[in-house]
Amino acid sequence: MERLKIIAFTHKTVGVGELSKFNFDEQTLHQKLAQLKKNLPINELMILSTCNRYEFIMATNVDISKQFIADFFSTYFSGNENLTNWAVYNAIVMQGEAALLHLFNVASSVDSLVVGEREIITQVRGAYEDYSKQNFTGDFIRMVINKTIEAAKDVYTQTNIARNPVSIVSLAYRKLKSLNVKTDARFLIIGAGVTNTAMCKYLKKHGFKNFVVFNRTLSNAEILAADLNANAHTLADLKNYQLGFDVMVTCTGAPHAIINPEIYTSLTGNDKTKKIVIDLAVPNDLDAAITENYDVNIIAVNNLQEIATENLREREKELAQCEKILSAKAEEFKLLLKERKVELAMSEVPRKVKEIREIAVNEIFAKEIEQLDAPSKETLEKIIAYLEKKYISVPMKMAKEILIEETANR
Repeated sequence: MERLKIIAFTHKTVGVGELSKFNFDEQTLHQKLAQLKKNLPINELMILSTCNRYEFIMATNVDISKQFIADFFSTYFSGNENLTNWAVYNAIVMQGEAALLHLFNVASSVDSLVVGEREIITQVRGAYEDYSKQNFTGDFIRMVINKTIEAAKDVYTQTNIARNPVSIVSLAYRKLKSLNVKTDARFLIIGAGVTNTAMCKYLKKHGFKNFVVFNRTLSNAEILAADLNANAHTLADLKNYQLGFDVMVTCTGAPHAIINPEIYTSLTGNDKTKKIVIDLAVPNDLDAAITENYDVNIIAVNNLQEIATENLREREKELAQCEKILSAKAEEFKLLLKERKVELAMSEVPRKVKEIREIAVNEIFAKEIEQLDAPSKETLEKIIAYLEKKYISVPMKMAKEILIEETANR
């Protein structure tokens, strides 16, 4: 267990923007990891990188001293003294059971910007698979990651930590879905920033395909429109748009409402059917007067934020149960490690047994065996094969049973 070490940088200790200091192209990164394993006593090494963390997960028998960290990042940053000093100052070091529980908490999203968001378990699995393919990891980290994923799955299935969505975009889509909007509905997308881009990914994923994108900067509108197979326009063109809509999704950074009654009247024309407006802007993009004079179903960010906050509170109530599950998984891993040590220690038994058999048959009892008839030789061979199999399996089974008994009696 003590071989597990983690050097971590997270949103809790450094700004999210600072994590970009670690970014390198894949080839350069692999060269750096190979150099780290060569220069330092590191047996296995992988990186877990997300939007809010950058963590080096390793198997090593040495303690992570300040000098070790300095040597580590001097290699990683190719001798850049400023970056090395920054990393040494900001690094959080964990080892043994503390490191294992940290990984469990990360993978189960207990230690996340948004508690209960399940994407992290996929990121953990993907990171391990990438570094395993490059032979940076081995048997120990394989066991660690397998148990980590198992622990995270138990948290997600045995608690309500991920049951209710807390992101504004997912809540907005859920509300829209409840209104039974047809997939051929006409969508006006006003704003091409992060929020609307995320919303459009939801819409596209669920089969909606009729979009028109408006944005203050045309080039950004064109990027989003290309992904949606849609037309792009500047925000200034909105007042002249005459093709109608069924759903409006708006999120701009304007300091005041940009969809005033005049523009809304122009957009709807003679169409008096009820429209849906998803207003994710702060402050709202839709003028309040519109809801007083038009038949509009509003999905507004302020209402969604209230739901998100309440859902997050409900998720946090699950943390005590999560802690129990993860602690139990850590105990399971300790036993698993002991069993694995027995397996490795006894991996020589089959070879030794076969070696003894060869000496017995071909040297010590060769003359006696040669005097036997064919049926007797065949029977003897079956007896020896049976004994060989039992002498290989029985000690392993007994050792595991002793380990389990010792653990149960503690």
